[in-house]
Amino acid sequence: MNMPRADRLQTAAWAGAALALVGLFWLLSPILAPFVVAGVFAYICDPAVNWLVRRRVPRAAAVLLVITGLGLILVTLTLILMPMLYREAVTLMRRLPDLIELFNLRVSPLLQARFNIDLQLDSAQVRSLMTQHWDNAQDLIPILLGHLKTGGMAIVGVLANLFLIPVVMFYLLQEWPRIVAGLQHIVPRPWIGRTMRIIGDVDSVLSEFLRGQLSVMLLLAIFYSLGLWLAGLKFALPVGVVTGLLVFIPYVGFGGGLLLAILAALLQGDSWSPLIGVAVVYGIGQLLESFLLTPYLVGERIGLHPLAVIFALMAFGQLFGFVGVLVALPVSAALLVGLRELSAAWFSSPVYLGQRKDT
Repeated sequence: MNMPRADRLQTAAWAGAALALVGLFWLLSPILAPFVVAGVFAYICDPAVNWLVRRRVPRAAAVLLVITGLGLILVTLTLILMPMLYREAVTLMRRLPDLIELFNLRVSPLLQARFNIDLQLDSAQVRSLMTQHWDNAQDLIPILLGHLKTGGMAIVGVLANLFLIPVVMFYLLQEWPRIVAGLQHIVPRPWIGRTMRIIGDVDSVLSEFLRGQLSVMLLLAIFYSLGLWLAGLKFALPVGVVTGLLVFIPYVGFGGGLLLAILAALLQGDSWSPLIGVAVVYGIGQLLESFLLTPYLVGERIGLHPLAVIFALMAFGQLFGFVGVLVALPVSAALLVGLRELSAAWFSSPVYLGQRKDT
């Protein structure tokens, strides 16, 4: 296929601009975190703002209402989870030597008998270290406070980012229609139809995945919290909520939540019933997620395979750090649509069909 020289130059210019944009993103990634976080939240919350605007709420007021509601939800979750997770960490510190002795008594003989693995942990040394450094687990507080004092500038930076996120999010949501219209305006007119169709496909893939996944996370957080509470787990609420949030990362989330629940059951030390309850709850939860919630709320038609999601999160995290993790799914959705376009172009090309164009 022969491409006109003007088209080749235009294609090369756009490719160069895209590469320059990726390079700039990589260079600025350390400072982009609050802007990317705000952008992700703005994208998720834009439908709620539009819903309020359609009911004749001024857009600025609608944006403030949505941001305030989201902030209240996040603050409530933090106030609920942090004290409970702290108490669980304190309990773990206190019971760690006992858990090591239990491992040596129950698990180590099984490893020796079945796999010929001799693994014995020194609980006496752990107990001695804890006695030397902490009379009890509450001594962690002054230690952490000391680290906070030495890292004062880092804390100031975190607080500044936390303040910046809602500000950026407000302006993004307020100007969202103008931003979309401005991006549409700069696209070359011969490309406008195809470009808008591709952008619509990207938005469809991404919005369906994100909003469906948020629904799955919420329902699973409720299920795991309620199920673990019925199973008699003392830390049912934080473990259930954390499991629901971690489900966003396929397989890794389920495994991490299961480990947290098993650890909480072991720390309880009442009997075997909490462990059995954890096994039952997580078994049912995995079935619900795999065969009911994910197929109906997310849908396999999206095309983002769980392994692709894991790879994208790890690859972009390695390249761009925390900011890369945040943009992994949007970029993956765009690449998915791009691959579909390339695939369609390839299967309809004269090269694939074996046709020859007369030059």
